[in-house]
Amino acid sequence: MVNSGDTAFVLVSAALVMVMTPGLAFFYGGLVRRKNVLAIMMQSFISMGVVTVIWVLVGYSLAFSGNIGGVIGNLSWAGLHGVGLKPGKWAPHIPALAHFSFQEMFAIITPALITGAFADRVHFKSYLKFLVAWSLIVYVPIVHWIWGGGFLAKWGVLDFAGGMVVHTSAGFAALASVWVVGARKFAPGERTVPHNVAFVGLGTGLLWFGWFGFNAGSALAANGIAAQAFVNTDIAASVAMCTWTAISWIRAGKPSIVGAFTGAVAGLACVTPCAGFVPTWASFVIGFLAGLICYGAVAFRDRMRWDDALDVWAAHGVGGLLGSILLGVFAYLAINPAGANGLTAGNAAFFGKQVAAALLVAVYAFGVTWLILKVLNHFETIRVPDAVELAGLDTEMEEQGAYQFG
Repeated sequence: MVNSGDTAFVLVSAALVMVMTPGLAFFYGGLVRRKNVLAIMMQSFISMGVVTVIWVLVGYSLAFSGNIGGVIGNLSWAGLHGVGLKPGKWAPHIPALAHFSFQEMFAIITPALITGAFADRVHFKSYLKFLVAWSLIVYVPIVHWIWGGGFLAKWGVLDFAGGMVVHTSAGFAALASVWVVGARKFAPGERTVPHNVAFVGLGTGLLWFGWFGFNAGSALAANGIAAQAFVNTDIAASVAMCTWTAISWIRAGKPSIVGAFTGAVAGLACVTPCAGFVPTWASFVIGFLAGLICYGAVAFRDRMRWDDALDVWAAHGVGGLLGSILLGVFAYLAINPAGANGLTAGNAAFFGKQVAAALLVAVYAFGVTWLILKVLNHFETIRVPDAVELAGLDTEMEEQGAYQFG
């Protein structure tokens, strides 16, 4: 039976998650050089259009209807056939269309996250092909494995709001893209500093705001679990921001505002799988570890000279992987009866399952992304010519520049 309060809550949460994609566009847009602003923002916004079409036609059905060998769904809900005003199997108190809408917003932002890794150097037409292939071959199967009744769900693996489904998959896909596409090129004397820190701040604010819908909305009901997820989300992001700021201040002698923004995003990614399964005190630990370990991941990336332009692997990949493992440590049935007891509650077996599942998702996302890009690159050169890269990808856009004067 449809509950009007739960329905309203989930629809508002879906709208909040939708706002995260424009937020991501501003976050990434501020971090790149000014000659690439339109290109990176377009890569986020176009996902709203392309992935919506995919999700309506086949994506939602393949993720959530049926179960073929525990690996993928079927096409019985293709074109939203049978997805209507009555509740579906995944949310008994809201219309099936509300569940579709909420999940659609997750599907939109996940591939958009990857673009920060190969920023400044990939053809828009190649990105569109990658967007379609990655959504269908990587994202949809992982959703089914964990949220759609697939083999990981049957094994008892948990992911409250997307630590594995969204952040681990996107983050390790981002790392694969860096290895395939290669490092950026710079003109003599050109700097890599963010061209508009105010944009980065605006994007962070929109992401943080939307993340409350991302995590609390994943309760799929206006209840105590949603409240717990909301509080845990805010605490972990805040603690991670403070931790990252403190570390960068000690190391550089000055506080970094971009570092603070990045730390908050890392904390948000890390708490995402845990949000509705762990007690409030655990979110402090999760936030601290997110700030510490994701900062370390950035330092490690720099030593390895991986040109993950906008820290996608370090913040989302490492953050999502870490959070998925920490869920295995801090989960309590007393918080969420639909969850599990973790390591601190004496359940080492669940902890082991979380570690294995998180590593599996990371390896699958990395390997299949590498393969998709290699195949694309066989038929067309996905990287722009050096002259275009040095001039800026905005020259491929109709407007040819984010800032017009005179």
